[in-house]
Amino acid sequence: MDMKVLLISVLLGFVSHVRSKSDTNICISANAKTCGECIQIEPQCAWCKDPGFKHSRCDDRDSLEKVGCTPLGIENPRGTVTIDKNKPVTNRKVDGGQNLRPDEITQIQPQKLTLNLRSGESQKFTLKFKRAEDYPIDLYFLMDLSDMQTNLENVKNLGTKLAREMQHITKDLRIGFGSFLEKPFNPVTPTYQKNPCFPNNCTAPFSYINVLNLTDDTALFTQEVSKQKTSGNLDSPKARFQAVMQAAVCTEVIGWRNVTRLLVFSTDAGFHFAGDGKLGGIVRPNDGKCHLENNMYTMSNYFDYPSISQLVDTLSDNNIQTIFAVTQQFRDLYQELSAQIPKSAVGTLSTSSSDVIKLIIDAYNSLSSEVILENSRLPEGVSISYISHCKNGVSEKGENGRKCSNISIGDEVMFDIEITAKGCPSKGKSQTLKIKPLGFSEEVEIVLNFICECECHKEGIPNSPECSDGNGTLECGACRCNEGRLGRFCECSRDEFLTDDPDANCRMDMGTDICSNNGECVCGMCECKKRDNPEERYSGKFCECDNFNCDRSNNRLCGGHGRCECRKCICDPNYTGSACDCSLDTSTCMASNKQICNGRGICVCGMCRCTDSKFQGPTCEICPTCPGVCTVHKDCVQCRAFGSGDKKDTCEKECTNFDLIMVKKKEELPPPNEQPYINHCKERDANDYWFFFTYATRNDNTVVVHVAEELECPSGPDIIPIVAGVVTGIVLIGLALLLIWKLLMIIHDRREFTKFEKEKMNAKWDTGENPIYKSAVTTVVNPKYEGKL
Repeated sequence: MDMKVLLISVLLGFVSHVRSKSDTNICISANAKTCGECIQIEPQCAWCKDPGFKHSRCDDRDSLEKVGCTPLGIENPRGTVTIDKNKPVTNRKVDGGQNLRPDEITQIQPQKLTLNLRSGESQKFTLKFKRAEDYPIDLYFLMDLSDMQTNLENVKNLGTKLAREMQHITKDLRIGFGSFLEKPFNPVTPTYQKNPCFPNNCTAPFSYINVLNLTDDTALFTQEVSKQKTSGNLDSPKARFQAVMQAAVCTEVIGWRNVTRLLVFSTDAGFHFAGDGKLGGIVRPNDGKCHLENNMYTMSNYFDYPSISQLVDTLSDNNIQTIFAVTQQFRDLYQELSAQIPKSAVGTLSTSSSDVIKLIIDAYNSLSSEVILENSRLPEGVSISYISHCKNGVSEKGENGRKCSNISIGDEVMFDIEITAKGCPSKGKSQTLKIKPLGFSEEVEIVLNFICECECHKEGIPNSPECSDGNGTLECGACRCNEGRLGRFCECSRDEFLTDDPDANCRMDMGTDICSNNGECVCGMCECKKRDNPEERYSGKFCECDNFNCDRSNNRLCGGHGRCECRKCICDPNYTGSACDCSLDTSTCMASNKQICNGRGICVCGMCRCTDSKFQGPTCEICPTCPGVCTVHKDCVQCRAFGSGDKKDTCEKECTNFDLIMVKKKEELPPPNEQPYINHCKERDANDYWFFFTYATRNDNTVVVHVAEELECPSGPDIIPIVAGVVTGIVLIGLALLLIWKLLMIIHDRREFTKFEKEKMNAKWDTGENPIYKSAVTTVVNPKYEGKL
């Protein structure tokens, strides 16, 4: 019986789990009308395009196959990754070390991919980066000429020395030069405009000048720089950001190539930024465009200074790595600025040109030894994540997954990239995403194609007869209705409904199945399915009710004591419970005293549930632990068995509620295990004789009392053993006390003897003299005697 109950419980639990799983199935609950809508819900959602398929077409693949969809009828497109261009990274040792053009050097692989993205399904690929040897470099030196005579002298000797030192890094170096000062806020007196350093001689003030385009002629660099003179200005901050902006965006004028671009920025002061132009009445924001005429910035008095964020974006967009060469006084300021600009470094200027070269080389090595991947703007609904695999097996996730540090020439690092789309971004149009390492010209082009429709969408039949006589397109086994038509077969007119979804009227609430999955929605009304058994039927507005899914008892619907209505039992009179298996008849709970459950319990479904924990039995009349159970029945047993006791005169009236059985001796009384709830009693009568009986209740609620006819005379106590025991005890206690006293005395004597021996050893006197002898001669000293005669 227990195994059957367990099996039924497990089966019911499994059915409940399956039903619960169906209720929370997102593929079904989303109520997709087309295959395209279905595959955009979740990656596990698939569509059945079989004609005449009666179940929900949108479900997971296993569920569709279980309900009869053919394997060929299941549309379940998956995303893919295709590598379109995969040129291997450049290995100079293999390539023979010959000079290659910049466009022939490859540092990142692959170079182009195509990703087909399905909603919620991520696609992964790996990018390899290898820092190439002898990679071309364009270096543009931008210097502050406001009274920096010492720094100018260093730069005059910089070109040849820098080219020679850079040979260890690259043989293809081009170098250029530009200078900057400030906006024309100086006094407008003609004398100051011509020579702001009066009475000393210096050049007229300017904002920014491109002195020398990028060139590989280091001698020309030295010649042009030698012609430069310093100038003057009233305030310390300068138009540095303005000069950096023009040097970055004037690509053709400066001559930037698509190679490593370095901008060395040298100054001994702070900087102006957006908003400071108001001091001179200039309020127009900087437009970030090139305004060089004859290599001079012409819009200095028209546009405000650039903002820091504008400068950061411009340097990043143009792949320019910035090196701030500043004096020690302003190092902390430019260190904070460098933290805002990716791929930038700060170095301290000194008076030696060799130190300036070392600063540039060290800063370049620091910048080029770190690879940071950056991607272009993502389409809405598309996300990207990076995992880097750097040197020594170091892997990072999150923002740290975009970069690797301490990369030497020839080192290879890997980046695992994962791209995920949600829904159908860009309305299904292809998008191009670019990933590039900051400071490098190379980039990876990724074409994103979004899977928004199934393949069967292309095979649709317009104005199909199966869609209510041509009111829709038969597509992937379902009808895509024409404008103004609704319904599964486009059988309804939109004018008949307040919403575009007629199935909404066939759902109890959002997320539930159409017609509770027990019928079909026809123009907003549920038509319930028919059962093979005509006595079983679905009912209700949403086909949510039936008359065969109620609780059962003893394998009978509603226990055979009620009827099933809308999955609930309506019980007959005198029955209750979810399965009508609880009787309301209390006759089986009546105790011998005509009380329900002996007044010590409640009657539940025809059985007593004892509320007093001391009582038990079918009618709560048994109390095995009650101390007076034998005393309660003593008088009735005595009067009926021996005709004596306090109730001998009222015995026939008060003592007829049990069956009496006499036995000869107490040994013949039934043992405890013969009947349940049996009590063995031993009581004393008026003559101090003992009589023995048992009190028990049978399974049929009858009380049976067995009484032994033979009485037992009480015997007096045996005096001799008692006296002998007391005397023996006293003697033993005395002996024990004596032994304890003797033991204590021995311990005391030993301690005293040990003490004596110790004092004897410590005694200090001459053994040749009696220690208790005292001389009879007394010597007295005269205090007046001074030892003179």
